[in-house]
Amino acid sequence: MTLNALYSVVDRFWIGRGCGEDAMAALTLSIPLAMVFAAFGVWIGAGHSAVLSIRLGEGDRVAAEKTLGELVAFKLLFFCVLTPLVFVSLDPILRWTGGTSVTPTALVEAKRYLRIVLFSHVFSHLAFGLSAAMRSEGAVFPSMSCMVIGFGANLVLDPLFIFGFKMGVSGAAWATDVAMVLSCAWALSFYLRGRSAVRLRWGRIRFVPSIARRAMGIGLSPFLQQIMGALVTVSLQMAFAKWADDEAAATRQLASLGIFQVVMLLFLMPVLGVQQGIGPIIGFNWGARNYERVRSALVLGFWITTALVTLAAAVQVFMPGLVVRMFTSASEEALRKLAAGDLRLSNCMLWCIGLNIVATTYFQSIGKPAMAIVLSTLRQGVCLIPCIWILPHVFCDHTFGIWLALPISDVLAFLATIPPFFLHARFLSRAALSRRRFFGRM
Repeated sequence: MTLNALYSVVDRFWIGRGCGEDAMAALTLSIPLAMVFAAFGVWIGAGHSAVLSIRLGEGDRVAAEKTLGELVAFKLLFFCVLTPLVFVSLDPILRWTGGTSVTPTALVEAKRYLRIVLFSHVFSHLAFGLSAAMRSEGAVFPSMSCMVIGFGANLVLDPLFIFGFKMGVSGAAWATDVAMVLSCAWALSFYLRGRSAVRLRWGRIRFVPSIARRAMGIGLSPFLQQIMGALVTVSLQMAFAKWADDEAAATRQLASLGIFQVVMLLFLMPVLGVQQGIGPIIGFNWGARNYERVRSALVLGFWITTALVTLAAAVQVFMPGLVVRMFTSASEEALRKLAAGDLRLSNCMLWCIGLNIVATTYFQSIGKPAMAIVLSTLRQGVCLIPCIWILPHVFCDHTFGIWLALPISDVLAFLATIPPFFLHARFLSRAALSRRRFFGRM
């Protein structure tokens, strides 16, 4: 997951240091669409992976193969429907998400970038979906190799295309396309070579309504979480467009927002990687009724996640300037100062979101999508979006109010997650104790 985050980090590192504010703002404008595509990808990937883990825990290998085949079928369906629809609607989408408030150069670069990367999503969705399936059957090193191959290609091609071939933002897009194709080829080869525990059979690539209902129900929570993330990004872009003094100020705020987003990716992708690691373990052992191991995985995941988000908060509060310098050139002192202050304010309470993340993963993994949906939409949908639009009216410095919405929503989500999390942790402790007593009498 860290390597997955580094796709965006590498792009923005080279773009920010070599192409300026307009190019950084252009990449920021492209993020909501990328998040929408990712939402559909995780809807299928997370849901089917959870079902795959549960079926393997129950020992039903045929159902596991059907689940894998349906995962591939859905990935192809979404690509055939969603990509052309977005391509023909690109201009109004960008105008709606704040494109009219930035400089003309930034808007042109955003269109150019998106038109290149849109049609590579079929490869990225297949790569990430099959990688998630690998983790579900315990093939963690092939799953990691899938990401390493793509990231390695992107790392080499980004500077070559951007500076060597002088392609600018377009070079970053083409580098990402090539990397996604290579990751997809590796993932398909793993299953087609017969090395997997769950076989990918061409006859199984079809839709099975009973599997689809459960998988999409489970995957609905991370889907809504991603959609909420896209809505948050759009809200931030529109808020900055509304309150900025002019096009130059709006472009600088969007460039700062782009730095914030890529830094969050860098710090939170390892957190999401932990969740993807404990998810199959929780799902498998829940299916096998081994509640003691479910509880152990949940507690371990909570402490690791809390440590990671605390580290992320500390770095951004105490050393924001060092982080910002990675994505800006020495000549952009105004942007550096603005982005450093934004990072410090927006992530000062980041340390408390670990509980919400772990609880969402837990309920998703045990097949309880309703609670997972409530928790996943709590921080961004219920708390953050209203704060983004209300707080600028409260403070004289309107952009300060926009950024303050982030730590406030972190605290509110933390407080609301405490009751259901500890209630279920108590249930697991009692179930594990009862199981030990039962087997102790045998």
